[in-house]
Amino acid sequence: MTTLPAAAALLSAAACSGLPPVASDDGRLKVLTTFTVIADMARNVAGDEVDVESITRVGAEIHTYEPTPDDLVRGQGADLILANGLGLEAWFEKFTDRIDAPTATLTEGVETMPITSGTYEGEANPHAWMSPDNAMIYVDNIRDALSDLDPDNAAAYSANAADYKDELAEISGFLDAELGELPENQRALVTCEGAFSYLARDVGLEEKYLWPVNADSQGTPQQIASVTAFVRDNEVPAVFCETTVNDGAQQRVADEAGARMGDKLYVDSLSEADGPVPTYVDLLRYDAEAIVAGLTGQERAS
Repeated sequence: MTTLPAAAALLSAAACSGLPPVASDDGRLKVLTTFTVIADMARNVAGDEVDVESITRVGAEIHTYEPTPDDLVRGQGADLILANGLGLEAWFEKFTDRIDAPTATLTEGVETMPITSGTYEGEANPHAWMSPDNAMIYVDNIRDALSDLDPDNAAAYSANAADYKDELAEISGFLDAELGELPENQRALVTCEGAFSYLARDVGLEEKYLWPVNADSQGTPQQIASVTAFVRDNEVPAVFCETTVNDGAQQRVADEAGARMGDKLYVDSLSEADGPVPTYVDLLRYDAEAIVAGLTGQERAS
């Protein structure tokens, strides 16, 4: 995690690097987000009125990310910064301490679920965007933040937000249809990180994970033993891991419990534009299909 002195040093290094300012060439407002998923949400609400960029890149581990000099330069030129909140971005407060731009927390108004184990036990699970219902709250918060920043285009942001929420309602129905009809003996979702609590709640899956948050202890013998026993006792056919973490511990679970490894799931990061999940809606659809395929032994639908 970057300390305040380190952040100051990064800013100094950035100032000497000759990097260009963040402002858009076309004069549009510049909005930064902390990770790629909410950047996609923001683009859907902003439309053509705003230039939206993610601070972290595709595939980055967002919990323990350390800002670069380039990140800090871009932050200095931003008109607004959007963050998830709930402690997801452990680095964010120290980043914004050195940045003169307003911020908005997109989980304001979300009914949170507690983390049930580990260092962060009792704290709010930060992965609220994995529920499309919660994502609609994110969208409202993005709309409001953009409208406060740019009142002249508030009507456009409101219309874009309404259209995007219709799309989120459709993907929510898809998730219910795909995951809600799994047989009772296949309704357990076992992952590396506890990032699927909100999704599991929405569609009635039992959740088990190795560690609650990627910043916590990962893949300890106790975690592996607990999850292995759960998988074996409940005859869970497949276990999963996320794209941004090493799946070695979960592979041990699969080997010891006689389960298979399902396709890697997307949570904290989208893929590149030509990859399988270039948008947030694609992420939810892909994960649902991968979970169903893993638990039923079928091929993914697409």
